[in-house]
Amino acid sequence: MKDYLVRGLGFNGQVRVFAARTTETVGEMQRRHDTWPVVSAALGRSMTAAVMMGAMLKGEEKITIKIEGNGSIGPMVIDSNAHGEVRGFVTNPHVHFDLNEHGKLDVRAGVGSEGALTVVKDLGLRDMFSGQTPIVSGEIAEDFTYYFATSEQVPSSVGLGVLVNPDNTILAAGGFILQLMPGCDDETINEIEQHLATIEPVSKMIEKGFTPEQILEAVLGNGHLQVLDSMPVEFKCQCSKERFGAAILGLGIAEIREMIEEDGKAEAQCHFCLETYEFSKEELEGFIDELNA
Repeated sequence: MKDYLVRGLGFNGQVRVFAARTTETVGEMQRRHDTWPVVSAALGRSMTAAVMMGAMLKGEEKITIKIEGNGSIGPMVIDSNAHGEVRGFVTNPHVHFDLNEHGKLDVRAGVGSEGALTVVKDLGLRDMFSGQTPIVSGEIAEDFTYYFATSEQVPSSVGLGVLVNPDNTILAAGGFILQLMPGCDDETINEIEQHLATIEPVSKMIEKGFTPEQILEAVLGNGHLQVLDSMPVEFKCQCSKERFGAAILGLGIAEIREMIEEDGKAEAQCHFCLETYEFSKEELEGFIDELNA
């Protein structure tokens, strides 16, 4: 099954819901960054939340999320957009902890229980929307739930999960976001709470082959889901040699000349996808000519 995301409504429009399967997407991140299991779970959960939050946007709007806790994996940065494209990186990919008291990956130890979750939305306007809330758990899903309730004043439930194979590859990854709309009645809230209290972890549902639609049916109960649309999800980076070239141009003539004199070339690596772009002496000299023109 390919990764994809579903948007929908529940209980006749009283709830809006999102669910995504992100196994291949998180797997691509793991291959590029060689993340160890705790880091794969932390960054994979965060990317899953980010791609669903991107689905809340329109057109060319974008979102950047930074999770900076006091744990040893360091800051994580994730970008996503309204087209199901997401990318992310972590400061320290090689962090290991023993399983926690529940026999699960100790994501909280890696992320930390103190720090901040920051969301910046580029809505194509002069000013960007920015919201920040403290890390309340370090388990990621609870932190996003708190962000929605506090920063965006939207009562929400966020479920995120990543299962890692013994060889560090990704077995299953996915998640859901459920948000109560204004006027949602108490009966609906009670029914949803009952389902949330009894459903399996979302990563287990993905492992069993549940589709995003089936995950939402488990969360809402049969017969309460109205699917609006779906879209593919993938790890995709927007970097290019042209973008890095523009950044080198911005350094100015003196610094470009220093690159030529010291190394005879320049190399630039993207933090998100780890692609490396090389600029020859001739290309650097061309930048100087361009700046002198």
